Amino acid sequence: MDSQKSFSNSTSVFVERNDNQDFKRNFEALYGDLCKMARSRLRFERADHTFDTSALVHEAYFNLSRQNRGAITNTSHFMALASTAMRRILINYARDRKRIKRGGELIRMTYNAGEIPVESTPDELLALHEALKILNSLNSRQGRVVEYHFFGGFNHREIADSMGLSVETVRRDWRMAKAWLGSVLKKAS
Repeated sequence: MDSQKSFSNSTSVFVERNDNQDFKRNFEALYGDLCKMARSRLRFERADHTFDTSALVHEAYFNLSRQNRGAITNTSHFMALASTAMRRILINYARDRKRIKRGGELIRMTYNAGEIPVESTPDELLALHEALKILNSLNSRQGRVVEYHFFGGFNHREIADSMGLSVETVRRDWRMAKAWLGSVLKKAS
């Protein structure tokens, strides 16, 4: 199965040598997909969020370009790294807002399969982040499935391709992780 099939046709130019020029070329080739991912994440944020699609994509690029990336093996791997970077950016932003305005304005987010936005405070977003850290320590595969779906906007097929799993395994992990997160977050509130 072609692990790059789920992303746009521009991904066929992916370069694996992994130096700075190749990283930049891969970023440029995947820019449309990265913008789609950022739009997916930002649609659940409050309307006056500081980041727009381009700003989030470019901040993720900046963060990834500074890291020791190791060998990025394919498009799915590149997109998974970008998803994680976007998650960290949004979590750090929520933490900063919480510090500035305790209980500040509401943030739109969702963590259900229906993708119905739920109004949440920065505290609730941070509670989700903390719960995900615990889930990662208990079952890192389920944690990555949730992260890629929720923060990266990946569908089950894209997650399966990225992680080398079957779609049914991803669906099962998603259901179990969602149920576990729901119970943990319910106890925390």
